[in-house]
Amino acid sequence: AINLAESGGGSVQDGGSLTLSCAGTGYIYSTRCMAWFRQVPGKEREGVASWDTLGKTDYADSVKGRFVVYGDPTRNTLTLQMNNLKSEDTGTYYCALRNGGFCYRSIIGSFEFWGHGTQVVVAS
Repeated sequence: AINLAESGGGSVQDGGSLTLSCAGTGYIYSTRCMAWFRQVPGKEREGVASWDTLGKTDYADSVKGRFVVYGDPTRNTLTLQMNNLKSEDTGTYYCALRNGGFCYRSIIGSFEFWGHGTQVVVAS
């Protein structure tokens, strides 16, 4: 089994910054894709940013230039540095992992393992 644990959520004012962390344990492949998704009530979960062990990253248009995602292949961690936060960034953020290649944050069904989520609230 694989467990993913998120941390770092909280409340911040518009324009502030937060850093989310995800730590994975279990049978994690050396080649993998990890991503951050977010969800607000009444809306579908959306892929915010992804990273794979080749160093490739991808971002949703809404966060480009503000968020930075990076992983540590040796420690099975994923970090999301969120800057210039806006009220529309409010939501529950989930860490997800896919063992092996094929890293597309837009294909939510391709991610096999999920964390329980961490809440981010951006007050305007």
